Amino acid sequence: MNNIDIDVIVSRGTDNENYASDSDDDDDNGKGKQTNRLGSYETEQLISAIEKITDLLRKCWGVAGAGIISSNLRREQDGSTVVFNATVPGKRIYALFGFAAINDFGLYLRALDKDVMILINDVAKVLHDEVYRWGFGDSGQCNKNLGAAFLMVFRIGGFEEVQAKKDRATDVIFSSAEKRTNRKTSDYPKKRFGRDSAFTSRRGQQGLRKRRVSVEDVALTSEALQLASLPGIVPFTDRAVLGFLKCYAGINRDQRLKDWKKDFRLGLGVGAFSVEMIFGMDAGWAVEGAVGSEYKIDATYLSPHVNMASRMMAASKQYGVSMLMSQAVEELLSEPARSKMRHLDTVFVKGSSVAQKIYTYDCRHKGVDFFLLDRSPEQADLDSERYTSQIWNQDPDLLAMRKHVTVEFEDEFAAGLSNYLEGDWKHALPHLKKADRIMIETVVEEGWVSDDVTGMEERLFNENDQTEEIRRLRQQLGDGAARSLIAYIEEADCIAPLSWKGVRPLTSK
Repeated sequence: MNNIDIDVIVSRGTDNENYASDSDDDDDNGKGKQTNRLGSYETEQLISAIEKITDLLRKCWGVAGAGIISSNLRREQDGSTVVFNATVPGKRIYALFGFAAINDFGLYLRALDKDVMILINDVAKVLHDEVYRWGFGDSGQCNKNLGAAFLMVFRIGGFEEVQAKKDRATDVIFSSAEKRTNRKTSDYPKKRFGRDSAFTSRRGQQGLRKRRVSVEDVALTSEALQLASLPGIVPFTDRAVLGFLKCYAGINRDQRLKDWKKDFRLGLGVGAFSVEMIFGMDAGWAVEGAVGSEYKIDATYLSPHVNMASRMMAASKQYGVSMLMSQAVEELLSEPARSKMRHLDTVFVKGSSVAQKIYTYDCRHKGVDFFLLDRSPEQADLDSERYTSQIWNQDPDLLAMRKHVTVEFEDEFAAGLSNYLEGDWKHALPHLKKADRIMIETVVEEGWVSDDVTGMEERLFNENDQTEEIRRLRQQLGDGAARSLIAYIEEADCIAPLSWKGVRPLTSK
């Protein structure tokens, strides 16, 4: 966390104060010692007050606000500190952005009225703990709450800092490649590099310069490539995604949230209530700064990538999953992590003409006893510190929330998705329906259900049974992504549009 410089504030506030005087004429009467004690006490009180104010500012404004205040404290004119100006220019940074929201929040708000604040704070406690814990270093920050939604920022660094790291990594790579090339070419006969050779001619040198510039231009304009070239970005991204998945497990394990099941206003006295969370993530740049006026400001992040993260979160409802992430995030993950991510669709988001693959990590809490996997805060901190990419194959929480996914299901869905993207919707439909059926069979057979479905198995798999109760159970037990694609295909009578290019507009905003 970027802290405000307390020493600077203290020094500016105490430069002109005289706390005690060694030359006091009343030392013999003990007044000098009393003055020294009083001065020491006043200094301690001042430091304590400033520390409290700093802590409150950090908690209210987060890392973005801390930067704004720090930059203002350092602003001087003619040797004096200028008047505080919160609306200073922003700073371009790179980060992973994530939104987490309470699903069906409107229902809880109407049911709980003013007590909804207690529920939100119970949720916030879990989210903040896990985001801070799993973010690399102190990069995981909870920026703000927007009613039912929380904006989380895993800050990679400022533009200049990130660019410098990328340049250093590029220099190392190209210097190593140049050394290898020199070793290989040093043995060639010199006649191969005559006067007209591209290696020595002015035209050839210009061509090389042009090619180098074009590579750099591509790196500068392609944020995914730029971030992917950063040293340490893979574990950084892994830890950010793990933070969200640990939030998912924690929400369904936390005792304070489980106690809400007893609240008659939510569970009707039968314990049917559970907090359902949805998550969305994207990676890229943003402008970090203050928005507002002299009366009120908010420290925030402005960027199309923040909007994309919000759209990913909203679209998770459309696809019936708990988490959606953009292609930009998926490409930065480790190979063990990427092997667990499922490609759901390729879409155009509103306001963009770039095709975007969207992914999910399949997670399910119904039928999973997360409380049996609980670990003390100290143990959880140790798990975070000992992170390796093998955590994706070993962590009990990750294995438990994904145990409903079978290889047979993955193969059927992948086959259906491939046919769907290629425009062969007639053959895509049977694969997707089979994938959905496999999911229902697995969940029912393993007992990972919250409702009693005894005696309903045959009705669940009878396509002619379209009663409201059975349709509700299929929706709850089946695969939301498969059902979303099935609905889209059937709406078009299993015929892809003539203009189909393997991508469709994303309807969620």
